[in-house]
Amino acid sequence: METTLNDIEQHGWFSRLNAWRQEHVSEKMFVLVLAFFVGLFAAVAAFVLHWIINQIVQVLTSQFDASSYNWLYLVYPVVGIYLTSLFVRYVVKDNISHGITRILYAISSNKSRLKPHNTWSSVIASAITIGFGGSVGAEAPIVLTGSAIGSNLGKLFRLDSHTLMLLIGCGAAGAIAGIFKAPIAGLVFTIEVLMIDLTMASLMPILVSCVTATCFTYIFSGDAALFSFHLDQGWTVQRVPACILLGVFCGLVSLYFIRTMSWAEGIFARFHDKPHVRLVLGGAVLSLLIFLFPALYGEGYHSINLLLNGQGEAQWNQILNNSPFAGQAAMLLPYIALVILTKVFATSATNGGGGCGGTFAPSLFIGCLSGFLFARLWNLHDVVGVYVPEKNFALMGMAGVMSGVMHAPLTGVFLIAELTSGYSLFLPLMIVSVSSYLTIIIFEPHGIYGARLAKEGRLITHHTDHAVLTLMQLDSCLERDYQAVEPDMELGSIVHKISRSRSSVLPVLDAAGTLLGEVDITKIRHVVFRIELYHHFTAAQLMQEPPATLSRQATMTEVMQTFDRTHADWLPVLGEEGRLQGYVSRQRIYTQYRKMVADMSED
Repeated sequence: METTLNDIEQHGWFSRLNAWRQEHVSEKMFVLVLAFFVGLFAAVAAFVLHWIINQIVQVLTSQFDASSYNWLYLVYPVVGIYLTSLFVRYVVKDNISHGITRILYAISSNKSRLKPHNTWSSVIASAITIGFGGSVGAEAPIVLTGSAIGSNLGKLFRLDSHTLMLLIGCGAAGAIAGIFKAPIAGLVFTIEVLMIDLTMASLMPILVSCVTATCFTYIFSGDAALFSFHLDQGWTVQRVPACILLGVFCGLVSLYFIRTMSWAEGIFARFHDKPHVRLVLGGAVLSLLIFLFPALYGEGYHSINLLLNGQGEAQWNQILNNSPFAGQAAMLLPYIALVILTKVFATSATNGGGGCGGTFAPSLFIGCLSGFLFARLWNLHDVVGVYVPEKNFALMGMAGVMSGVMHAPLTGVFLIAELTSGYSLFLPLMIVSVSSYLTIIIFEPHGIYGARLAKEGRLITHHTDHAVLTLMQLDSCLERDYQAVEPDMELGSIVHKISRSRSSVLPVLDAAGTLLGEVDITKIRHVVFRIELYHHFTAAQLMQEPPATLSRQATMTEVMQTFDRTHADWLPVLGEEGRLQGYVSRQRIYTQYRKMVADMSED
């Protein structure tokens, strides 16, 4: 794909087209055109992915006996993970897991550039994983695909990193809008999760992408919604306490999801250099769980539709089909509770074992089951005389857990409302989502996608100062044109170096380039003009320890804090074994910072 992009750029017709575009089409109009195509391609990718998944599932499971367990559940997931790992290792040759986290990393640390293979590799890998039973979602891979399409279209026309970030947002928004036929949810997701600021410059391109993706998805797949839902009983104010408690319950479930997922990923990370061990461990856990609880197979959307549309015990009990508990109605609630507890392990085992998928669908799945379980328990032990409809609370549970896991309450509200046409439950959806979010933030300051980057100080936020510092790169501020001296260099030679230096410090390096100290020009004035002393002092005698040193991996927030603490004008940046990489100037950082703030303010 990289070669293809380079080939396109080198063609004469493309150069002429790009030149004509720059002359006749304004930048804002051109971004809107690109947003249209990003939305179109994102819709195509979402349709292709789900079509492939459905075809694989149909071929593999259409002959299963619903009234009993099926031994093939022990085989299919392992085969899927193995095929996916082979595809990633020998075809992609790159890490494509944690799709949305990779987008956030590209925005904060890679100038909004995603690799060309991300435009297709996640589609194939996740289709194999999910089709064979991997207990993950297709949404994160499609969001990564849409964002990669936007990034690479922008790179093709050599747009700046700020515009690339906007096109990444268009791709992500178009992907969510296309998958769920929910344009508003796509817009809100981009704002809440990817932290793309909603300005007049970004609003129209993102909306164009969302509407385009939604319209083409309707063309491709018809009017049918991903989840069907029919409201049986309207919401009443007497159910406010139940909604608040459901939100708190969903917040605690979200906390369990995030903490357990992090712990399980840590287990698999210990074997990062032993793929066969990961495959055996992940495959064994996943296969056993799916054999016991077939509801964990794939995305779990079939189970969600059962709970949202079931008209009573007989239909709800169908969730037990294909399992060792089939036909045992008394096991419904214990079964659902166990599925909620084990889903996170199934998802972790899928990705940890070598599969490819996201946590978007698992959060919807767990949320639906959590809402249904809460409602059934409430109705069984009701002490206040207020009945709560299981279907309604299953729907609200989806919004609650999604809000908690992603720290995105608005996305939870609008996605579920648009997804199921459940606008009549808009107020209780808001109550549950906000309650869940307020519960989770007590324990977890960041959502599941941003937690990894937040630990590294690389998470973009809507706070302008923090966002600018996150987007700034240490390498872009690094001054490599410095005048180094040896420890035995005499003062006379040092003065000659001073005349050519652009900074107020001269690094003292040994033969290997290791920083031994630095000569501060401002502190040797008493000897620098005395020619008779030029042969009496050496750099080793005049040097001193730097106020502090920085590593190449330091974030700009850490750099600024170091400058504030030391009051230094220049700080050295060291690489491996203390080798000097260059110097950072306080003035240069402030200049770049002010420019980026001004650029963001212009939007």
